[in-house]
Amino acid sequence: MNIQKLFTEDRAVSPVIGVILMVAITVILAAVIGTFVLNLGQGLQQTAPQASFSFDYTDDTNVTITHESGDSIDAAQLNTTGLEVGPVEWEGHNGLTGTVSAGTSAEFNNTVPWSGETVRVVWKSADGSASATLSQSTAPTV
Repeated sequence: MNIQKLFTEDRAVSPVIGVILMVAITVILAAVIGTFVLNLGQGLQQTAPQASFSFDYTDDTNVTITHESGDSIDAAQLNTTGLEVGPVEWEGHNGLTGTVSAGTSAEFNNTVPWSGETVRVVWKSADGSASATLSQSTAPTV
């Protein structure tokens, strides 16, 4: 074995592997730091539920909103807007407590005739940092 030839050999795998590993580590660190800086991980637990609601206007001042299908939702996270009395929380409304699931209904009374008002079912996250309109309906014009 010629030791002189062994030390002059310039073919190697380790520099290529080293560069690849350094690039991979840099990309992973950039992704982790970017996630923390941009606060992307925060919203993962705050996604709005998917649910369908129906609106039944029984007369010119009453509407019954029924959860038709989709995710079950904590009643404390739902409110209804578009009423003259302002947003109405679902929790405790008409004795409603706990979870709103398919088939659950709530009746809301407006103080004046609807006259084309837009009624919305709005979800808000438990910590109040996010909200979303789950369903909306335009009331008939009186």
